[in-house]
Amino acid sequence: MAHEISSPAAPPRDVGDVGEVGDDTLPDPRRWLAFGIVLVAGFIDLVDSTIVNVAVPSIQRDLHAEYAQIEWVVAAYVLSFAALLILSGRLGDIYGRKRVFAIGMAGFTIASLFCGVSVNPGMLITARFAQGAAAGLMVPQILAILRVTFPQNERAKAVAIFGGVTGSSAVFGLALGGVIVQWNLFGWQWRPIFLVNVPIGIAALIAGAFLIRESRSPQKPKLDVIGMLLALAAVTLLVYPLTEGRRLGWPAWIFAMVAGAAVLLGVFIAFERRRIATVGSALVEFDVFRSRPFSVGMGMWWLFWIAVGGFFFVWTLFLQEGLGWTPLHAGLTAATFAIGVGIGAGNAPNKLVPKFGRTVLVVGALLNAAGFLAFAWLAWHYGPSLSSWQIIPVHVVSGIGWGMVVAPTLDLLLGQVRGREAGNASGLLNTVQQLGLALGVALVGVVFFTLLGHSSSRGTDAVAPGLRAELNAVGVSTQAQDETLASFRTCVQKRSSSIDPTVVPASCSTTGADGRTAAAFTDAAARANAKNFSYAFSGVLLLISGILVIVSLGFLALPKHARMANPLIDSEPNPVTT
Repeated sequence: MAHEISSPAAPPRDVGDVGEVGDDTLPDPRRWLAFGIVLVAGFIDLVDSTIVNVAVPSIQRDLHAEYAQIEWVVAAYVLSFAALLILSGRLGDIYGRKRVFAIGMAGFTIASLFCGVSVNPGMLITARFAQGAAAGLMVPQILAILRVTFPQNERAKAVAIFGGVTGSSAVFGLALGGVIVQWNLFGWQWRPIFLVNVPIGIAALIAGAFLIRESRSPQKPKLDVIGMLLALAAVTLLVYPLTEGRRLGWPAWIFAMVAGAAVLLGVFIAFERRRIATVGSALVEFDVFRSRPFSVGMGMWWLFWIAVGGFFFVWTLFLQEGLGWTPLHAGLTAATFAIGVGIGAGNAPNKLVPKFGRTVLVVGALLNAAGFLAFAWLAWHYGPSLSSWQIIPVHVVSGIGWGMVVAPTLDLLLGQVRGREAGNASGLLNTVQQLGLALGVALVGVVFFTLLGHSSSRGTDAVAPGLRAELNAVGVSTQAQDETLASFRTCVQKRSSSIDPTVVPASCSTTGADGRTAAAFTDAAARANAKNFSYAFSGVLLLISGILVIVSLGFLALPKHARMANPLIDSEPNPVTT
């Protein structure tokens, strides 16, 4: 799903007031135009992190992709984004935030072009890795540029606008994706969801060259490239086997990779501790973990995004592949989630948290869980007949809870560490968020497809009596009915347990059957498939709801009246601007 829904990564500590730098005693007259450029960058980044979810079935059909490859199309973006998130902040400090932002925007634009012209799954996955990496370079510079551009008395307004726009863009991506895929512009199907970034990126690059001012740290920090490579390798060794294991039949080396990820994580921690002792700076500085509320809260933040990442991945698959909805129908229904998000996120940081503190997060996670539990019951009970009007109320409830958690959590957790540790802590929280999203896609994907494979008998048992009645009504003999029902059960079972449930097995062929028998068979197979998807989706929602309950309990580790942090407004040392 999304990355920076509320306050994104805190800017580096050296970013200070514009009016105190050189002769810039007056606010930059171009500041709102420059803000518009970085706002567009944050918007398209978040849209691209979610828009692909609603286009998944179209991509899969067009590129003949396997389910595991589709999971990588989603996970590749957030994984590479997370890998560069912390390091790119240091790059901006050293080489200039405008320069690194421009490089990231250029890379994002080029990668979007390659995504849009991909001819096979491997090319698309590679382009998505590049797109996420470019976004990882670009996004951390945004708030640093914002702070350099605006005087202190205008920053709160700018941050509020930025948070509101980016907060809605993640869910907006689902609706936009549905509209674009449904319209099938120029016959390009899903490709315009990426190609639309090309003219936007070019325009932002040209405008940014004239309107954004350069800034960098007066004291250049040292890069920790080895630490970044160790962290990326550990995450890849964990995410890869979870994504590919089902397709490959879970060979022994898959589990060896998971064990290797644990070993590499230990090596990474040891290396970072040694680097702090010898060099004085590292990719991760462990002083922030002295705060128990922050440490526990970060763990809950990670679990929350595992749940969210998994939900968004299976959500649109269920609506389209399971219920057979069009991309537009699925996208617009999914977008109603944003109504609740707007209510929750719009009231939590400034109205609810100052009065109720951590209770807002606890209640928010429980509301989110309650909404998902209601959704699970609806899917289980109604199955193929589930309608948008039944889903919308639970979307609103889930969205309110989701917004209550997402909007204030980063600032609440940053309030648990010392001011000088805010930059490091913020980078950790955003990196953990991205890793949670990638891991959620992999983990929940495993659970969903396992449940789908084991639920085929439920779908056939529910639909078989109706199929027999239809066959009997059109005069099919008892023996022929038995043979058709046997083929029907085999068809549904093989489709549900196959590596790719969207592939129609040979046992589902109706060649040779008369028209009425073939129509009854095809309709029954579709209804049984929808029921199986409904059962599997319900099971996943129960798991996700359980995770959210754990998250709500974990937030109790925060102080009862936890204070908010606002690193953008606090006074800090000055940057070097040009």
